[in-house]
Amino acid sequence: MDGGGKRNIRSLSRSDFFPRLVSMQRTAHARNFAVFKTNNSGLPSKRKLACILDNFQSDNQIAAASILEHYSQVFLDHLETSSLPLLWNGLGEAQTAETPDFTGFVSRIKQRSLPVCGIAFPVRLGSMGNGFIVFSANYLDLAWETILDLHARSHQLMMDLLTLDERRSAPDEVLSSREIACLQLAGDGLVSEEIAVQLGLSVHTVNAYLSSATVKLDSVNRIQAIAKAIRLGYIA
Repeated sequence: MDGGGKRNIRSLSRSDFFPRLVSMQRTAHARNFAVFKTNNSGLPSKRKLACILDNFQSDNQIAAASILEHYSQVFLDHLETSSLPLLWNGLGEAQTAETPDFTGFVSRIKQRSLPVCGIAFPVRLGSMGNGFIVFSANYLDLAWETILDLHARSHQLMMDLLTLDERRSAPDEVLSSREIACLQLAGDGLVSEEIAVQLGLSVHTVNAYLSSATVKLDSVNRIQAIAKAIRLGYIA
């Protein structure tokens, strides 16, 4: 994690993400940031973006809501077809640099609707959720190496945020040490018989622990339960 090493996701709160976003904002030489998340509806026509974090002030020319008002549908359509960052120019002199460095690394929005320019990094995480991390400024001039770095950091930050939200919405009933041990060994590729030998349990008991863990994690099968346990920090 930016600025201080990796922490267990279960110990985080949303406020812990602000230093990371501010660090990225400084790297981009931007004025503000915003994090937008889709509602993850199954039908593209039903999907919407909502702002879950931002640092726009009340006296700013625009707010996160202004970005959504003008570009929400553009962002959503872009998520369906491309993983390239999106650039837009603002009104007047607020614009992004026209440099060869950008070629092949970004897409541009032709529409000028806001008094600031910006760059939006799409993050597509499948069933976990999708969204954008956006930085706005009066002027942006980013080398392709910086764009790639910010995009990678956006992906990790969004994944951590969604994992945090998923952890908060998880059932209050936590996994037992035996359930965690069985899930960990199953995640390492062992079948029930091998897990039983390693833990000194019967195969029936191992399957019971894996089944109860699957139910607690609101998963449809063992494979999904293992994936969710990894995301929630129960197993490595």
